[in-house]
Amino acid sequence: MEDVEIARNTKLERIEKISEGIGILDEELETYGKYKAKISLKANNRLKNKKDGKLILVTAINPTPLGEGKTTMAIGLADGLRKIGKKSILALREPSLGPVFGIKGGATGGGHSQIAPMEDINLHFTGDIHAITSANNLLSAMIDNHIYFGNELGFDRVTWKRCVDLNDRQLRKVETGLSGEKNIVPREDGFDISVASEIMAIFCLATDLNDLKRRIGNIIVGYTKGNKPITARDLKADGALTVLLKGAINPNLVQTLEHTPAIVHGGPFANIAHGCNSIIATKMAMKLGDYVVTEAGFGADLGAEKFLDIKCRKANIKPDAVVCVATIKALKYHGGMPKDEIKHENLEALERGFNNLLRHVDNLKNKYGLNVIVAINKYTHDTEKEIEFLRNKLKEYDIDLSLVESWEKGGEGAANLANQIVELTEKESKLNYAYDLNESIKEKINDVATKIYGAEGVEFTEKAEEKIQEIEKMGFGNLPVCIAKTQYSFSDDQKNLECLEPFKIHVNDIILKSGAEFIVAITGKIMTMPGLPRVPAAEQIDLDKDGNIVGIF
Repeated sequence: MEDVEIARNTKLERIEKISEGIGILDEELETYGKYKAKISLKANNRLKNKKDGKLILVTAINPTPLGEGKTTMAIGLADGLRKIGKKSILALREPSLGPVFGIKGGATGGGHSQIAPMEDINLHFTGDIHAITSANNLLSAMIDNHIYFGNELGFDRVTWKRCVDLNDRQLRKVETGLSGEKNIVPREDGFDISVASEIMAIFCLATDLNDLKRRIGNIIVGYTKGNKPITARDLKADGALTVLLKGAINPNLVQTLEHTPAIVHGGPFANIAHGCNSIIATKMAMKLGDYVVTEAGFGADLGAEKFLDIKCRKANIKPDAVVCVATIKALKYHGGMPKDEIKHENLEALERGFNNLLRHVDNLKNKYGLNVIVAINKYTHDTEKEIEFLRNKLKEYDIDLSLVESWEKGGEGAANLANQIVELTEKESKLNYAYDLNESIKEKINDVATKIYGAEGVEFTEKAEEKIQEIEKMGFGNLPVCIAKTQYSFSDDQKNLECLEPFKIHVNDIILKSGAEFIVAITGKIMTMPGLPRVPAAEQIDLDKDGNIVGIF
């Protein structure tokens, strides 16, 4: 049975009942039909003195084409915590239409561990990403309109890009203003995917509406001939952009198939952005639940690093426990085993692939100082020998393993993990960041590359070197760094899975995100506008004869 069918055949609770169960007042809830709603930020003000719940981060090994089930694990764990009598809440990212219609498909979990209504969440949901896209493109329109009417601010170079919430490689670089009308100035432009827009990053890092407006005003959209930055505030655009986001900034409330509350809000990519849901949603969940399960995008080298070094630093929070998700088949793939043989037992490939898992676990436990457990999404073709091999290898490093079957059994299949997590969160943990903000930009990038990726160093292009000097001269050198890198490898080469030979990280460009308050380092062949695969998921998505959506997975 497809995920969409499982979700459709499950009876959901009215969203008012879900909100009542976590203490949301009627006046703090804005419903969007029967099964989804927005929670007013007034709830955060009311709950600000309440003790925070325990925060559990779900991350993973480097992803493979086989899928690791990180979101399925997070949902299963939250349901599992409810099964053992704990008041748990999920805090997850919103799916982007680009991956839904592209290579990844939906992002609402799978099997019996899903958030619902899954079709709505995977498609337009409550319109947050559309609002972000509109805000981003209003800013673009105001820039070009300002230039058209005389360019009083003296734009010599526009750095702000347009965006769209789809994978469309044709838009990476475009020429605009080609109508030939008087005063229209043609120029080279380009599109990012909406979830890589700085507006999305700001949306997820802002602490309230005033902070959102402040950050939007600080966005640098271009430079004068004298290299003086021009901001959105200079264009008087900050107010209108904030108005477009006024409703979107309220977190969305939905539920799992087992009626566990789920706050789903914001969705920046982790390979080209910082990969975490909104600070507002996470902190709200921590006031409403005793255990909050959240996730960070892709592998721990990207999502968890940015969650810890950017989001936790800004929000002044830290996880009480971390779950590192893997599958035995994915580990064998990382060990060089071909996809068509992956279901066969192969301890040699598993041992080689174990190195990928070990690097992530070592980073989380020994570099960041956190409490870690490894959770394996179990498949029927996993053998007892492979499971025991993995369990014994992890014991050597004092790491527990939990076998999880939440895809098939829902919360019951994650109850054992839930018990282990409750115990783990009682242990003392600390959070050591990978770098100090007072270090130079190059030092911070080098720290992440060498400490977290295991690189022997970093090579910067001349263009990147020049931009670093400019940014530090402007006084932004103390911001955190957000490294845009392939998700498939610790290196910046997506084909280098095992990373057996020494490697360097190659920084090709540096982009200042003054509103988001971080600095993006573009490495390898990473693109801020993905393309569709040869056979996009969109080809499978359709309506059946009864008008039901099919093909979303």
